[in-house]
Amino acid sequence: MLAKEIVQNQREYFKNQHTISYDFRNNALSKLREAILKYEKEFTDALYKDLGKNQAESFFAEIGQVLKELTYIQKRLKKLMKNKKVKSSIIDFPSKSFTSPHPYGVTLIISPWNYPVMLSLGPLVGAIAAGNTVIIKPSEFSINTSKVLEKMISSTFKDNYIKVVNGAVKETQELLDQKLDYIFFTGSSNVGKIIMEKASKHLTPISLELGGKSPAIVGEYANIKVAARRIAFGKLLNSGQTCIAPNHVYIHESVKKEFTGYLKESIKEFFGDNPIDSKDYGKIINNKHYNRLINLLDGETIAYGGNRNDELQKISPAIIDDVTHNSKVMQEEIFGPILPLITYKDLNEVITYINNNPTPLALYLFTENNEIVKRILNECNFGGGCVNDTIMHVSSDYLPFGGVGESGMGSYHGKASFDTFTHYRSVIHKSTKLDIKIRYAPYTESKEKIIHWILK
Repeated sequence: MLAKEIVQNQREYFKNQHTISYDFRNNALSKLREAILKYEKEFTDALYKDLGKNQAESFFAEIGQVLKELTYIQKRLKKLMKNKKVKSSIIDFPSKSFTSPHPYGVTLIISPWNYPVMLSLGPLVGAIAAGNTVIIKPSEFSINTSKVLEKMISSTFKDNYIKVVNGAVKETQELLDQKLDYIFFTGSSNVGKIIMEKASKHLTPISLELGGKSPAIVGEYANIKVAARRIAFGKLLNSGQTCIAPNHVYIHESVKKEFTGYLKESIKEFFGDNPIDSKDYGKIINNKHYNRLINLLDGETIAYGGNRNDELQKISPAIIDDVTHNSKVMQEEIFGPILPLITYKDLNEVITYINNNPTPLALYLFTENNEIVKRILNECNFGGGCVNDTIMHVSSDYLPFGGVGESGMGSYHGKASFDTFTHYRSVIHKSTKLDIKIRYAPYTESKEKIIHWILK
């Protein structure tokens, strides 16, 4: 089916008011839940083929996150759909004022390969709850998971309501050439710029969930052992192929040796002496990204790890030492199991560098000093983050997730997912029983005085 035909069919379906009612939306969310549970095994198998993810990680980092989002939204859907009363201005007396949530219409979700279930179906929950029709364009790199997505959606929903379009760049471009009502994209900043340019031709609103070099800061007042374990977890989940993974660590010189020791201990605790052989350690998505990571390691000081298996496309967790901001490994987002350590003496150096470079999607601070926490929050710009942890802010249904500046625009998760796919109309419902004529011409001196009194 051509992209133009898909969009036209969905627009007609939307215009006929099929997706508007609470019962329809709630039923669709229930259908999605049933389908995910039915296809859970197929998703798990596909994620292992695409990314080497084990069953536990596939559930808690992908499938389970979507189910949790469904639970949160369904419990609150009626309330989310209601008009919200607000105060009326005296100049509009007598009237009632409210905001009225309404779906955009035909929406497009473009998802990446690194979390192909969560980043396809997570936004879908918000789009369904808000009352839209949805086209999903998953990544061609995670092809096995993309095929399961298409199979599940086509067996659960009509094409004119929700449809998965598989393919590569050509199929994506054809969809972007259509007049859409909302575009939700997760991926790289370079592709995000293309999406934004395409959307601008039709003035289509968009959300961009991008990436960037997200730093972790470990200060002299941190719990070093816990910091090392939690950074290792955040960095090595999905073999480092996580947009909010710590890209590098700023480590205070006084605790560097201790931190490095605990970091090595944590890696061994998680994956044994040879992580490549561990069933809990995944692989790099394809040869292109595998070779890119190998090239990043060339010429760097590898303090630990960095072994590789070309056949399995696996690189063991690598700690890189003697790193400066000019090092090759710091010139791009790593997106893999390579962790550079940058030693610092003065926190001012760290803050200056963060603020003089593209805004990171996440920032992680490890300290027991609340004054340092306040300073980082006040002085540094970033999408979101954690104090004394990594990546866990993304799993909260009560926190909006998104970037700022070069790391993206817009947010989702929980209520924010509903809000993202909803246009809130501002409405004044005016009474006709009383028609105050002060606003009508002619404007006498007495009218002007009253108007000035009201508005000042």
